[in-house]
Amino acid sequence: MDDQAAGGRQDAQRVPGCYRHPDRETGVRCTRCERPICPECMVEASVGFQCPECVRGGGGTGHAPSASMPRTLAGGTIAGDPRLVTKILIGINVAVFLAVMIERSLLSDLYLVGAWPPAPFTPTQGVADGEWYRLVTSMFAHEEIWHIGFNMLSLWLLGGPLEQHLGRARYLALYLISGLAGSALTYLLAGGSTASLGASGAVFGLFGAMAVLMRRLRYDMRPIVALLAVNLVITFTWSGIAWQAHIGGLAAGVVIGYAMVHAPRERRALVQYGTCALVLGVVVLLTLLRTAQLT
Repeated sequence: MDDQAAGGRQDAQRVPGCYRHPDRETGVRCTRCERPICPECMVEASVGFQCPECVRGGGGTGHAPSASMPRTLAGGTIAGDPRLVTKILIGINVAVFLAVMIERSLLSDLYLVGAWPPAPFTPTQGVADGEWYRLVTSMFAHEEIWHIGFNMLSLWLLGGPLEQHLGRARYLALYLISGLAGSALTYLLAGGSTASLGASGAVFGLFGAMAVLMRRLRYDMRPIVALLAVNLVITFTWSGIAWQAHIGGLAAGVVIGYAMVHAPRERRALVQYGTCALVLGVVVLLTLLRTAQLT
């Protein structure tokens, strides 16, 4: 009898599992329906957290969901398709890749290069010659199938969870600024006539932000740390890889990701977009510095 009573007390005290992920114990419940929810399912609201179903349905309050729309962990609005921006980014990368495969000469107008041809010839192409757009176009251009395949697989696996937790606008800012940071560091440190391309800088930015997000949600970080370590080993051991883009994107992703998920609620937008503006300012400064060196 004593054993049965003890067992009953243990069952009563056992922490419930998330209604969507029963294997994950949680002490947090939705403020509307009171279902237990784990960190992945929590949607921050004006008071406490809500589950995804209550967010999508408006919780039966009689008001339109947009009237008091709950926010993601980073303060973004809840979207019906949490991977829409990720799909669009993949579509742009694939479209540019197919265009390059059809017309190879197009690549010369897209890749990142400081100044071409090199001295003693007068440069006619490059960022230093006023073609700043190359900092952006190089982020969406790939030449090899394995290169775009790896980047798009990483974008799909990392982008979905980040877009869901950050919101579309914040996620897009993270991706683009991380990619620009990678391009700027490559422009600064690589040879002036060295050409580079690919979305690796932006993808490494997602790696950095994902590590920050997982730490914020108190998930096991060993998988993402191991995957990042493998990618860094490849970065510095394989020839022909622009390590500057990887490091620049990673650094920007960590900084922006930290601001996104740790910004105080009362100054959330100011801290988040202020950090984005600060990193973007560093990108412009590095670009101006390198341009002055090459001209």
